[in-house]
This record gives sequence, structure tokens and C-alpha cells, in this order.
Amino acid sequence: MAIMKKTYSEGPARLGEVRLPDGRSLGWSEWGPAEGTPVLLCPGAATSRWLGIGPDVAEAQGVRLVSVDRPGLGASTPVPGRTFSDFAEDIGRFAELHGLGRPPVIGNSQGAPFAIACAEAGVVSALAVVSGADEVAAPEFASALPPDLLGIVERAASDPAGTEEFFSGFGADAMWGMVMGGSPECDLAVFREPDFAAAYRRALEEGFAQGSAGYARDTTLAMGRWPFALAEIGVPVDIWYGELDTSHSPDNGEFLSGRIPGARRHVVPGIGGALLWTHSEEILTSLLGRAAAGH
Repeated sequence: MAIMKKTYSEGPARLGEVRLPDGRSLGWSEWGPAEGTPVLLCPGAATSRWLGIGPDVAEAQGVRLVSVDRPGLGASTPVPGRTFSDFAEDIGRFAELHGLGRPPVIGNSQGAPFAIACAEAGVVSALAVVSGADEVAAPEFASALPPDLLGIVERAASDPAGTEEFFSGFGADAMWGMVMGGSPECDLAVFREPDFAAAYRRALEEGFAQGSAGYARDTTLAMGRWPFALAEIGVPVDIWYGELDTSHSPDNGEFLSGRIPGARRHVVPGIGGALLWTHSEEILTSLLGRAAAGH
């Protein structure tokens, strides 16, 4: 069983909001030194800016880890009908206003396609997909999906509005139950650790603070066909999956990595979807190195 490295002892070091030119706000949080190397985080489903990869890891690596709430989640202004490209545009402006330059980005779980959107748009310098929600609507996966997931994917294609309404019925307790009920024991050892569980639950409560519309929009976008030109992504890409992760990608990112030029795929034994917190040092080290090298 994987042993969780001690990465959680307190909440973010800094919290705030950035006002965009159109008057909307994006909520953010930071871990690590304020003058450290910026790294952007697109967090997982509904987990808001309150869940990072851990203050100890960011501090140790000299990283200024910046997590941003997607519109409608946490402290960020809702944008009904928003798209992936809308998010990438927001992040480009956010990075400019927040003094991040063109940072590398981590996309975890459902945050992965949003981070990919940023890579395709060129507003980030490198990308790490970590336990990423894969493009399950790709026809190549149809025979590999369990019947319940296949049904949702088909509904998202035929009735996106109805799918979004369906996911609007979810809340923090339902999300926590889904994570705990669908995770292998090696991940549960991480999620049940008291400090981590408290941080995760707080992140979910904050994520649903404005209701469930933000999460519902995220999920509907992630479940549909992705509009990205993956073959045209021009930044370095690492793709990370735990060997025992059965919920994020039907093939641990093999198909995804083959569609992105130069992408490096890492499959880590002995862990599932908790990879971001059990192997954060390795993920950050690789991401920073690839961003610095530019390939």
C-alpha cells in the first residue's frame, strides 16, 4: 500500500480574487513562497482553490503554487454556457494581472481538460496532466466504458442541457461519497488521513458555495467531445496516472499521450487517483524541468 508523504498541515498561505476587465472575479489561493517559481493548478471536480498539492512540497521546491477557481465554483463569478476556450482566455488574463508570466500548469482529475485548453491556447509554458479525466466521449473508448458511464457520455452528446441539469443535482456530500465509494484502498489511505480529509471536504464545500451550476458545466464539458487540436499543442506535456486508477482514463492515458506530440506518459505502480498528493515532488520536479528546457 502506498504511504502518503506528509503534505498537508494547513490551508493556503494566501487567498484573494483578481478582477477581470469585464468585471468578473476569479478566486485564487497560493502555497509556497510568494517570490517562488509560479506553477498554476487546475484543481479536480468541484474542489475549488482550497485543495492544493500541499504547502510543504511547494515550500521545499521553491514553488509559488497558484490554484484558481473555475467560473461558478468557489469565489469565481459564474459564466453560464462558458467553454474551454473561455477558460483559457480567462487564465491568460489572470496570469498577466497576477504577475505569473506564462507559468507551467498542473491539471488534476476534472481540471485536466481545462489545463489542456490552456496548453493549446499557448498561455502556459508546460503541462502536467495528473490523474486526468480523459476524453471518454472519444469513439475509441466506447467499448471500454462501463454501461453507466457510457450512458452518461451518450446523453451528454445528445442532450447536453439535460446532462447539465442532471449534474446540477450534485453537492459536496454526494461528491465526497462518490470519491470514497469509487477509490481503491491505496487511495482511501490518503483520503482518510484526517488533515487531508478536512482539506478535501472544505474544498468541496467551498466549490459548491454558489450552488452546483459551476460543477455541472465543468462536467458536461469534460464528458463531451473535446474541441482541442491535440496534435498542435506546442508545449512540453507530461501525463501521469496511477496504475490502479480505474476512474479517470480507460487506458491510463495511453491513447491521450499518443495524440499529443512529445508527450511523456508515466504510470506509477501501487497508487490510483491520489497520485497528485503521493507523488507531488516527482510531478513538480519533472514539470519545472520540462518548462525550463522548453521540450
